[in-house]
Amino acid sequence: MEPVRLPSVDAAPLVRRLFTQQSPVTQQSPAVPPQPQHPQQHPQQPAQHEQLIAGLVSFRGTNPDCGYDELERLAAEFVRLGLGAYELPQGETAGVGTVLARTLAIMGELDTTDVQALRMGPQDYARRLRAGVPGADRSLSPEAASFHDSLLVAVCLHVLNLLIDRSPHLAERLPERSHHIRQLVDLGDVAVVRRRPTPSAEDAAFEERYLRTVVEQCNRVTIHGIDLPNPNTPDTWPLETTYLSLGAQFDDSADDAEPTEPILPLMPAERALATQERLLVRGVAGSGKTTLLQWLAITTARGRLPAELEPLRGRIPFLLPVRRFARSGFPTPNDFLTAIHHPLADEAPDGWIARTLADERALLLVDGLDEAPEHQRAALSEQLRRVLRIYSGNICLVTTRPPAVDATWLTGEGFTELTLAPMNRDQVAAFITAWHTAARTDDGRDHQHLEDYKERLLQSIPLYRELRGLATNPLMCGLICALNRDRSGSLPQGRRELYEAAMEMLLQRRDPERRVLHADDVKLDRAPRERILRKLAYRMLVEERSVLETEAALEEIEAHTPAIPAVSGQGAPDQIFEHLLLRTGLLREGADGTVEFIHRTVQDYLAAKEAVERGTFQLLLEHAHEPEWEEVIRMAVAHARPHECATLLEGLIAPGLTGMPRNRRRLLAAACLEHVTELDPATHARIRRETRHMVRPTTIAAARGLGWVGPIVLEMLPDPATVTDEEAHRLAVTVTRIKDDAAIHYLAQLRHRTSLPLRAELARGWHNFDTAHYAEEIIRHLDSEGLYFPLTDRVELNTLAKLGGRECVQIAGQFTPEELLAGLSRERLAHLWLAYDLGGSMEWLEEFPHLTTLRVTPRLPRVNGVPEGIRIIS
Repeated sequence: MEPVRLPSVDAAPLVRRLFTQQSPVTQQSPAVPPQPQHPQQHPQQPAQHEQLIAGLVSFRGTNPDCGYDELERLAAEFVRLGLGAYELPQGETAGVGTVLARTLAIMGELDTTDVQALRMGPQDYARRLRAGVPGADRSLSPEAASFHDSLLVAVCLHVLNLLIDRSPHLAERLPERSHHIRQLVDLGDVAVVRRRPTPSAEDAAFEERYLRTVVEQCNRVTIHGIDLPNPNTPDTWPLETTYLSLGAQFDDSADDAEPTEPILPLMPAERALATQERLLVRGVAGSGKTTLLQWLAITTARGRLPAELEPLRGRIPFLLPVRRFARSGFPTPNDFLTAIHHPLADEAPDGWIARTLADERALLLVDGLDEAPEHQRAALSEQLRRVLRIYSGNICLVTTRPPAVDATWLTGEGFTELTLAPMNRDQVAAFITAWHTAARTDDGRDHQHLEDYKERLLQSIPLYRELRGLATNPLMCGLICALNRDRSGSLPQGRRELYEAAMEMLLQRRDPERRVLHADDVKLDRAPRERILRKLAYRMLVEERSVLETEAALEEIEAHTPAIPAVSGQGAPDQIFEHLLLRTGLLREGADGTVEFIHRTVQDYLAAKEAVERGTFQLLLEHAHEPEWEEVIRMAVAHARPHECATLLEGLIAPGLTGMPRNRRRLLAAACLEHVTELDPATHARIRRETRHMVRPTTIAAARGLGWVGPIVLEMLPDPATVTDEEAHRLAVTVTRIKDDAAIHYLAQLRHRTSLPLRAELARGWHNFDTAHYAEEIIRHLDSEGLYFPLTDRVELNTLAKLGGRECVQIAGQFTPEELLAGLSRERLAHLWLAYDLGGSMEWLEEFPHLTTLRVTPRLPRVNGVPEGIRIIS
C-alpha cells in the first residue's frame, strides 16, 4: 500500500484542534473512555525546556476544550482526507475512525515529551501510540488495519510539525530533525497535488470570470492632481493609457564584481521576467512597484503580451498585497482570494488555485513585503518558500522597499534581485507630457494654460537641484505636476515645502476649486482634517502597520475629536471618517474593512508631524536604526523647532547602540542636516566630528552606502590629492551618488588619474548630474583607453556626439536604431556594449565600418541579426 498523504492545508487545522490554545496547565484526567492504566503511562516531569505532550492536548482534563465526541469527529475527518486515493472494504470507514480516535486519545496518557517525539519521528511515535492501546484494531480487516496504521503515521507527521511551530526551542535543539519533518510535509503536499483531478469545465468557466475581474480591478491608477469630470469619481485613470515603462537593474553590486563595468545592466522592468522565473524587485517609495505588478497582471490576464513576455502567456495572475495578510501569515493557495478579499473568493471551484499551481500556470505577484512588521517577515518568507517548493514551475515576483530584506533573501529558492532605477530625463519628460495630456480631459478651467505649465516645468527640473532630486519616481513626478498646476507654474523648493504645498492642495483647496463645497454635513478646513489624519498615521507608525481596521480608525477619531473643537461638533466618528475618506484624497478604504493612506510617503509625513507635536522623540530614537523609520525621522527633523531638532539629532549620535546600528544612526544624523531650519552650531559641529571618520569607506559596498546621506558628505571628504587610486575609486563611488552639482567640483579633481576602475566610475556617474556640465568638467577629460562610456538617454547621446564620440560606448538606456545611427560616431565606434534590451534585429550595426566587437550583458535576451565580422562576447 502507498503511504497515506494528508495535505497540510487540510490537515493542519484539524491537528491544531487536538491541542490547547492556552499555556499548558496541569490536567486532572483524560476525557476518553475508561482504559487500562499501564505503569509506563503515568506522566513524568519533563527535562528542562521539554513539554509533556499530555499537557498540551485539548481533550484531557476535567473541562477539556475537546470532548471525546469531538475527537471522534476529527478522526473521521482524517479518515476522509486519507481516503482520497484508497478504497476500504465496505462498511469499514467508520470503524477505522473509531480506532484512530482511541489511538490519538492515548497522546493524553503517555509520558512522551515533545523532544522525545521529535527524536522518534512520525513512524516510531505512531508505534508508541499503537502500543498504548494494544488490540484496538482487532475488529478491522487486514486492509483497514493497514490503512489505519499508515494514516496514523501521516497524522503524527503533522502533529510533530505543529509542535515545531508552537515551540521554537525544538528547532533550536533538534535542527536536523525539525528540517526533516518540514521536508516530509512538503513532499507529502507535492504528492497530494500531483494526484488531484484535472481541470474541469467549471474551472475553465470560472477562470474566464476571474481574469475579467483582474483587468477590472488592476486597470486603474491614481494620477495625482487630475480631477475627473464627476467630482465624486476617484482620481484614477486607465493603467493602459498611463503606464510608463521604468528601467531596472539586476543586482551585480558585490565587491568582487567587474570594477570597470560603467553601469549596472539596465532593462525595462517588465521584461526581466522573460529571463527570470523568480524575482525580488526592490524600489523606493513611489518608484512604481505596485503599478508594475498591476500592469503585469492585466497584460497577462488579457493575453496581450509583447514578444519578450511570451513566457507569461496562459498564466493566471494572482496579485497578493502583503498588507492584506501581513499579520495572519502568507495564505495557503486555496485561501489566496479570501486573504485579499477578492469579490469571487466564495465562488471559486474547490481546489482551483491549487490545480492552477500544480499545472505550473500561475503568476504570483506578491506586493510590498516591507508592509509586514519586521518581526513577521521571516515567517512570511518561510511560508512563501514552502508554497514555491510544493508548486515549483510557477513564476513569482515579489516587491519590497530596499532595506526591508537582506541581500540573501530566498536566494536558495532561485530568486534574483532587481532594483527599479530612478527615472531618467527622458522618462521624466515623458511622464510630464503624459500627465498634462491626461489633464486636458478633466473639468479644470485652466486647459488653455496647461501647455505653458508643461513647458515651464520641463525647463525648471533640469535647472533646480531640489526639483531634480525629487523628480525621480512616478509618485513624486505626479505630485510635482499637480503642484505646478495648482500654483500656476510656481513651484516650492525643497522636500518639506513640497509636502506642505501638497497638503494645502489636497486638504484645503481641493474641494473649493472643484466646486464641492457641501458634499456632506461635515465642514472642516485643512487644520482639523490634518490633525485627525495625523492621529491615524501615528497609530499606524507605532503599531508598524500600513493598514488599519476601520473600527480602529473610528476608535482613534472618537478618542481625539473631543480635544479638537473644530471637529467635536461636526458629527459622529463614522461621519468624520467618511468625510476624510471622500474629501481629502489621502485615504482609501479596502473591501476587507480596512483603511490605508494612498501612499506610505504620505503616512510617514503625517506621522512625523504628529510625533513632533507629541514630543515622542524617544520613540523615534529607539527605532532610528531601522531603515523603515528613516524617512519619518528626516521629516521629523524638518518639522521640529530648533531645541527639538537639537534633542533629536543629539540623541542620534549619543552612545548606546554599538556596531552597525550606531553607525547608521550617526549617518542618519548627518543626512538630517540638510532638512534643519535652525540648529545650534555646536550640535552641527559635533555631528560632523562624529561622522567624519565614517566617510573614508574601506569597501565598495560601504562607499555605496554613504551616498544616501546627501551633500553634507562633501564637506567631510579627504583632499583628493592625498588618497591612493583605490581610495579615490571608493570616494568616486560615494560622490557620484550624491547627485548634487557641488559634487562635480570634487570629482573634477580625480578626472586625470589613469586608474581604469576610477575612470569607469566617473563615466558611470554621468547620468546623475546635469549632462552638459558633467560632460565639460568630467567626460571630456577622461582618458578613453579601454573605457566604455555609458549612454542612458538621448541627451547624453547627443552630448557625446558633440564631444566627437568615443571608440567604446555602452548602451544603458532605451534607444531606437535610428537614434543610435544618428548619434554614434560611425568613424570612431569600434566596441559597443549592450547593457539594455533594445529588442529587434541588430542588422543596423552594419552602418559602423570600424565596429569589431559587440558585448552583450549576460542577463539580456539573445541578440540576432548581427552583421558578419562583428564578434559577439558576453
